[in-house]
Amino acid sequence: MDIFSYQAEKNKEKMAPLAARMRPRSLEEVVGQEHILGKDKLLSRLIRSDQLHSLLFFGPPGTGKTSLAKVIANSSKADFIPINATTAGKKDMEEAVARAKENMGGYGRKTILFVDEIHRFNKAQQDYLLPHVEEGTIILIGATTENPYFEVNTALLSRSQLFELHSLKKEDIVKLLQTATQDKTRGMGNYNAVLEEEACDFLAEHAFGDARVALNALELAILSTNPSATGEIRITKEVVAECMQEKLLRYDGESEHYDTISAFIKSMRGSDPQAAVYYLSKMLQSGEDIRFIARRIMICASEDVGNADPQALVLATSASLAVERIGMPEAQIILSQACTYVASAKKSNACVKAIMSANEVVREKGNLPIPSYLKDAHYAGHEQLGRGIGYKYPHDYPGHYVEQQYLPSEIKDMIFYEREE
Repeated sequence: MDIFSYQAEKNKEKMAPLAARMRPRSLEEVVGQEHILGKDKLLSRLIRSDQLHSLLFFGPPGTGKTSLAKVIANSSKADFIPINATTAGKKDMEEAVARAKENMGGYGRKTILFVDEIHRFNKAQQDYLLPHVEEGTIILIGATTENPYFEVNTALLSRSQLFELHSLKKEDIVKLLQTATQDKTRGMGNYNAVLEEEACDFLAEHAFGDARVALNALELAILSTNPSATGEIRITKEVVAECMQEKLLRYDGESEHYDTISAFIKSMRGSDPQAAVYYLSKMLQSGEDIRFIARRIMICASEDVGNADPQALVLATSASLAVERIGMPEAQIILSQACTYVASAKKSNACVKAIMSANEVVREKGNLPIPSYLKDAHYAGHEQLGRGIGYKYPHDYPGHYVEQQYLPSEIKDMIFYEREE
């Protein structure tokens, strides 16, 4: 590296956003994630002993996935090669593998390849890494905001230890904000800023577990606020509220899509209209297709309410037709009516159990003979074949009912549907 490149790198560090400058340098500086980094937890032991195997970090933005990789880079004796799947291609991976082979063969040194946003790699790119992970040429560390069971190849996933990071707790973000305000080396400590407690709580609350959002808002608040006559920059709740960018709902992949619709359906099934309408709002504000939501309500109306309240399916079907004709924003009212009705209705899954039981019998016993008197008799010559002979027409009997066997003889006593009172 020449003197200009070196100076450019130093300037880049100084000019980096606060969230980047405040990344932890060691395991002791990491805030939160005690479930995987607490005392005697597996990941903590692996990092401290420098006995890493391939790892996958999975969690929402701003929870420390890349920061953990940086901590590993600082603490491990292995060569650390970072790449980002949004910009890297096969050439970058080939160069990393070549360097790893040189490290192993020439110096007996391990190589860690850190792939940020690994879900951005397609199947072929992920497959390229597989043999090198198997052979131990590279130790792969992948980071993703998406559910790896959807986005990472099964073979690669099976060879990696998966660690899920959770959104940071409010107290964790408060600690980060206070440290960043006072830190004179990497933080904002040289600005003589005072972060009021109410402002700190507001930032921590509205960051929704994302440290990056909180720290970037703090930096903007300090840099955009004029100092007082005493030179003090006082950061109030009003200041941070103005600087706090609106938090976009995280709904950017298959994982969040399926998790949210699952919670929505289970809330209706569990007779909780409050939760159902909350998840409905989340989906609507995240841009979910209203037709998809309407279809799920119709399914739930039949699957989980069924004949306990047949009106639920009627209303859900009408709602589905209405939202297609009306569109947003008014469609949200119709969907709210439908999902809260289904959530509040009496529940029965007798229809589900009936068809599942019948399916099992059909698969097991095959094509059982239909009683001849139930067979079609709308053609000449049916009498010679014995079709329809002996059929009792229910409307010819009192109450429009007559005892008659309808099931095939082999299963004539089976019960599939039991109405629940």
